[in-house]
Amino acid sequence: MARHFLGLYLLIAVTLAVVSWGQDRLLQAYSGPDVTDEKSKAAVVAVLADRLREAPAESWKSRVAGIAARTGIDMELFASGEIAGPGTLQRLSRGEDAYMRTSTGDSWVLKRIDKDHVLALKTPEPAGQRGPLEWGLTLVFYAVIALVLMFWIWPLTRDLRALERAAAQYGNRNWRFTAEIKPHSQIYRLADTFRKMATRIDGLIASHKDMSNAVSHEIKTPLSRMQFEIELAQQAVSMAEVKASLANIKSDIDAINGLVKATLGYAILERADLALNLAEHNFTSLIPAIVESVKHDVRPGIAIAAQVSGTADHVVCDVHLFETVLKNLLYNASRYAVSRVNVTFTSREGLNELLVEDDGPGIPEQERGRVFQSFVQLDPAAGKKVGYGLGLAIVKRAIEWHGGQVEIADSALGGALVRASWPEAPADTR
Repeated sequence: MARHFLGLYLLIAVTLAVVSWGQDRLLQAYSGPDVTDEKSKAAVVAVLADRLREAPAESWKSRVAGIAARTGIDMELFASGEIAGPGTLQRLSRGEDAYMRTSTGDSWVLKRIDKDHVLALKTPEPAGQRGPLEWGLTLVFYAVIALVLMFWIWPLTRDLRALERAAAQYGNRNWRFTAEIKPHSQIYRLADTFRKMATRIDGLIASHKDMSNAVSHEIKTPLSRMQFEIELAQQAVSMAEVKASLANIKSDIDAINGLVKATLGYAILERADLALNLAEHNFTSLIPAIVESVKHDVRPGIAIAAQVSGTADHVVCDVHLFETVLKNLLYNASRYAVSRVNVTFTSREGLNELLVEDDGPGIPEQERGRVFQSFVQLDPAAGKKVGYGLGLAIVKRAIEWHGGQVEIADSALGGALVRASWPEAPADTR
């Protein structure tokens, strides 16, 4: 902090000093004479000229020297031939006062006494020497500048150090952002961006851990069954037994293949470089088509109804991701529904909203945040395992990629209601 403060302070101090010095030089070079001061000088010269005219010409020089000695005013008597400059000579010939300024900064007032003599009164400019008071005021001025700069730079430096420490701790695999940067801080937006990045990285790490643990756990069971079926096939005494073992092995392979596909699909949504293929689509026909395709896969007795309202013929989205979202929501709802699943889509006031609700047991309020985590399943049927716990996690990430959000509430049908909403014109953002 001290190095940055001193560098900034010296820069400002030198700049102010240079500007002040340059301003003084410009004023001296281009400013006109002080009118009040020049008038007083002209009055003095006029009085002296009148006094000299009353005396004999041969005594003028001694009189001028005597007055100069008594008053301390620098004045001289010049011969007219010693005055140069046509403009000055013309003014003097007309009986007017003439003014001159020398290269050393002295001001002269000239008054013609007769055709052969000119009285000159010289007033030196202030030498510019500063006294103790002026130097003291100057030091106070620069001290005030230093104090203001310190008040400005100290909170900034403090917050930057806090952010640096938090980044260093995070880099040491602490995986926690501990910098407390207040909203009025100048780097609050930077700290908030870093905090979001840290949260995102933490979520990715946790997701990858869950994914690794779940995949290894889910694969172990079908692999063990496959090994068992292979041993049975080797010991089989009939072709029917071999075919039965092969059918079981094929079923386990399909389970592993389904797990790998679901995991890869979720992993793609977790990538930071995913690019959405945004385009306009007619949801008036798209949603009923997806619903019809899902009806063939759900268990008998489940009725799925779809309703589309609003300006749904030009909805902007990534159609592949939306199809994945709706199918996952429908499969999840039909799994727990008693007999009915409703799908409602509306597009109005700059917002697209998709509702999927069922008449099942619903989701406890304390579990509604957890169900969006990867590999989390809430199955009311004890011992029954269906899917891999990635459906709602994929839904959440896909809607977030569209700049929206997903939430769970109670349905009027008695079960759960999943509401996914996103802007009408989502940006392809991370």
